[in-house]
Amino acid sequence: MLWGASILYYRTIVNKTGFLFSEIFLDHETGDHPECSERLKAIKSAVDSSKIKKDLVFVEPEEATLEQITLIHLPEYIKSVMNSCKHGDRFINADTMICKKSYDTALWATGGVLKVLSLIHDGTLKNGFCAVRPPGHHAESNRAMGFCLFNNVAIAARFAVSNLGLKKVFIIDWDVHHGNGTQNAFYTDSDVFYTSLHLYPFYPGSGSSNETGCGEGNGFTLNFPLNPHEGNETYLLIFEKKIVPELLKYRPDLIIISAGFDAHEKDILAAMNVTSNGFYQMTRLVCEAAESVCEGRILSVLEGGYNLKALGESVVLHLKGLLK
Repeated sequence: MLWGASILYYRTIVNKTGFLFSEIFLDHETGDHPECSERLKAIKSAVDSSKIKKDLVFVEPEEATLEQITLIHLPEYIKSVMNSCKHGDRFINADTMICKKSYDTALWATGGVLKVLSLIHDGTLKNGFCAVRPPGHHAESNRAMGFCLFNNVAIAARFAVSNLGLKKVFIIDWDVHHGNGTQNAFYTDSDVFYTSLHLYPFYPGSGSSNETGCGEGNGFTLNFPLNPHEGNETYLLIFEKKIVPELLKYRPDLIIISAGFDAHEKDILAAMNVTSNGFYQMTRLVCEAAESVCEGRILSVLEGGYNLKALGESVVLHLKGLLK
């Protein structure tokens, strides 16, 4: 397992797609909240009943260390999450629900993402999707936000650069909400490129087109704020004309997808019109570009998606796109 520092080295890449899931992630109990354990149950059920199940490599998570979490989050914030859960608080702020097991579950979620990252790095997997919760892309270094505790994608990107020796990572966030936490984590950096397509203005209020990074990070943040009810045509055009050319120009060693499926036409928390097949087509565009720049290495991590049937269907098609 590649948890320590290493040089940038890959074995021969095999055409295998990993699927990470564990019932541990159901322990983050939120009752009838939209971000609930039923989301992962719907994903697992859809995968289990799909034709692609036999082609997937099933991966079990490992627990993240505090050192790994502090790659992005301040120690005092991590301690506050631990204490809030220990004391039985139900909310860590107005929009992020927790329970006694949420802190431990969040450690396993981040650790699971890092586990799949390590398997991609050493060539065991070509790519992989992590069905984890709680989600992460809103979480800032010092606070929880938008159902998110620890920023799984940001920690993975920082770990890839600082511990695995990668030179450049490209993050694509297609969740319907802007990933403020991920953007802010790398806003002054050039070794992690962040791009997002999202409904705007909408929660959390960030993600305007003039947010492009600053200092050494100037030009390495690219936002696509969208109007309500945009669908496949708009999303695919942005991928084809903007994101893929930028990705080919940047030439990262790894692509990470913040894979929220709440831009789906049937989602209950937003007002966009992407179809399940639209997510498949976006996945294929990313995969084709990845073959050109990083031998297909893609780490995909679940963020939002709250219509259970649409979520399960979209994830299966996303996995199908990664497998092809």
